[in-house]
Amino acid sequence: MEYSKLKLSEEKVFKDPVHRYVHVRDRVIWDLIDTKEFQRLRRIRQLGTTYFTFHGAEHSRFNHSLGVYEIVRRIIDDDFHGRPEWNEDNRLLSLCAALLHDLGHGPFSHSFEKVFHLDHEEYTQKIIMGNTEVNKVLEKAGKDFPKRVAEVIAKTYEDKLVVSLISSQLDADRMDYLLRDAYFTGVSYGHFDIERLLRVIRPREDQAVFKYSGMHAVEDYIMSRYQMYWQVYFHPVTRSAEVILTKILHRAKELHADYYSFKQHPIHFYSLFEDEMTLDDYLKLDENIILYYFQMWQEEEDPILSDLCSRFMDRNLFQYAEFDPGRQFKIHSQLEKLFREAGLDPDYYLVVDSSSDLGYDFYRPGEEEERLPIYLLKQTGELRELSRESDIVDAISGKKRTDHKLYYPEDLIYSDSGNLEVKREIRSILESL
Repeated sequence: MEYSKLKLSEEKVFKDPVHRYVHVRDRVIWDLIDTKEFQRLRRIRQLGTTYFTFHGAEHSRFNHSLGVYEIVRRIIDDDFHGRPEWNEDNRLLSLCAALLHDLGHGPFSHSFEKVFHLDHEEYTQKIIMGNTEVNKVLEKAGKDFPKRVAEVIAKTYEDKLVVSLISSQLDADRMDYLLRDAYFTGVSYGHFDIERLLRVIRPREDQAVFKYSGMHAVEDYIMSRYQMYWQVYFHPVTRSAEVILTKILHRAKELHADYYSFKQHPIHFYSLFEDEMTLDDYLKLDENIILYYFQMWQEEEDPILSDLCSRFMDRNLFQYAEFDPGRQFKIHSQLEKLFREAGLDPDYYLVVDSSSDLGYDFYRPGEEEERLPIYLLKQTGELRELSRESDIVDAISGKKRTDHKLYYPEDLIYSDSGNLEVKREIRSILESL
């Protein structure tokens, strides 16, 4: 029998706190889970620095990837199977893309990407197409199979319905991370009726749609997502930890460029610092490696690197104040000057961080970040865009919300050492914000 059609002699299951069980019958899926590139995801947290705020948020990209696979498996096997709009030949492709969609995430994911100008989706494709165990498994399923999986990740695959299952405004990826992140952070915001959504999902030529009778379940999902972003993902304490993490990496990169002699040489970072990173170098990086360096760099002679690493390891985070960079830019310039007079480098100790989200949007052709809308399927077969039918979704549709914070080391500003007059002036400005 062809490898792509091989089944395990008996079904394997992973016990899962969100879906109860993750079911595996396909040999390809089981072999992909066993690859070293997929196992690496156990060492990458799903929520980066969020564990500083919500202590339960220690779950990994491995957990989440299995969850996305399970949702797609249920959609295909329970809801799409036998329907004329669904091409059964795309079943294994969809399952593999769902399982591997986050394969290229680096340690502390988005913070890491920002500093080194990386794209995890590009690295996912590189892993799928490169000299890796994952590629070897996929190639056994067909010579062009790795390329097809990479195209789904890149959103260029010809069957847009397959792409929409893991990349749309209501996809398996978002369904899983909202439920999983809510579970592990302990909040109630991210819960929605996934069972109802899976009962009303239907295949169409370009994307998955939802029966009109399931509109309230879709509304529930949209509002859960909206709340999770502002109550969990953009939490100011989490962002404070991200700011410090980002500044540590910037400082290490700057010191390397200045030929600073590290006590603990950042050998795992050299190719990153010099923009010569290979896929093999990238795959050696995980959060255990990063935290090892942060632990050791607390002993460095450079006071900024040492201080920032100690702050991160000991959770001595920056304080924050509300800040409008457009309206208060003069205050920021004034604070930069005062920080320098106080002996604090504002590049590392005075940071404006902004977070923004578009909770839901309808399709706007030709505009940046085009989004396919969520469609409701009426009994007549007519498709209706969600915000045209739901007053709740219409209220947030197309509205981009942005939040700005100014981060600074409160302990250093309020200490009794250094130029106390300047520090008093800094405190006065910060307290007025």
